[in-house]
Amino acid sequence: MPDIVPDPKAPWASLRMMHVMNSEKTHTYARVLTIAGSDSGGGAGIQADLKTMSALGCYGMTALTALTAQNTVGVQAIHAVPPAFLKAQLQSVFDDIGVDAVKIGMLHAPDIVEVVAWAIDQYRPAHVVLDPVMVATSGDRLIAEETVSELVNQLFPRASVITPNLDEAHWLLGRKIEGADQLPQAALDLLGMGAHAVLLKGGHLAGEEVVDWLEMPGQAGQRLASRRIQSHNVHGTGCTLSSAIACHLALGHGLPEAVKLARNYILGAIESGAHMRLGSGHGPLNHGHAPVATRAR
Repeated sequence: MPDIVPDPKAPWASLRMMHVMNSEKTHTYARVLTIAGSDSGGGAGIQADLKTMSALGCYGMTALTALTAQNTVGVQAIHAVPPAFLKAQLQSVFDDIGVDAVKIGMLHAPDIVEVVAWAIDQYRPAHVVLDPVMVATSGDRLIAEETVSELVNQLFPRASVITPNLDEAHWLLGRKIEGADQLPQAALDLLGMGAHAVLLKGGHLAGEEVVDWLEMPGQAGQRLASRRIQSHNVHGTGCTLSSAIACHLALGHGLPEAVKLARNYILGAIESGAHMRLGSGHGPLNHGHAPVATRAR
């Protein structure tokens, strides 16, 4: 009796053939998920995240928390994504594709924070980078005040590292950081709020040198310094840095090395985009200044 060959046009047959083909594959991409808001101007938010992931050879995925009408001048409007739809996005990505590292950005409301906390507990991603986005480069506020305590209580303990800038640290600690010498204690205080590791970004401090501070439990703090690059095009630097850290974690680097590699990438992106003109306000970085091919894990 001749073998029965399934009709490849039949839906069930196609799915079965795809399953067999996929089961024979042994490699995958470094998969990085960004949970953040959309920037219609393309300089920050998920747009900056995806550009960074592509430039660093990772496979980027998204779960949108909000839509913003935004350009180089500022934020004109914010449209919230319903929590149930955010949950559906997260389930779609985790259940099928899988995730090696998560970058978390703009979470504007407490119920959005709750959904993200649920997803981390449900799927247990190996690496979670939390950028506690609160204020845009333009100075526009992006988060409800009552959301801050939810971020601290629910996501600090679930994140591998948090990456606040000085404005965000001011909100979190209730005091200003006015010099690089204050970064170590501020990072320790943030660690005491439940974070597993802290990268405190000192780029808003004056001076010819930019100093960041990496604090990890049980280890000596690390001072990370570089010369200041004069540029008006710095929109999305925080999004880009946190995404780059997530990429390098997904590619197998430890946190200190991932932070150093991410800083090198963002410094190149700032410098190569410093002389470009896009819009009339704060322009974006040059995310594609040195792209690499998508890499297998």
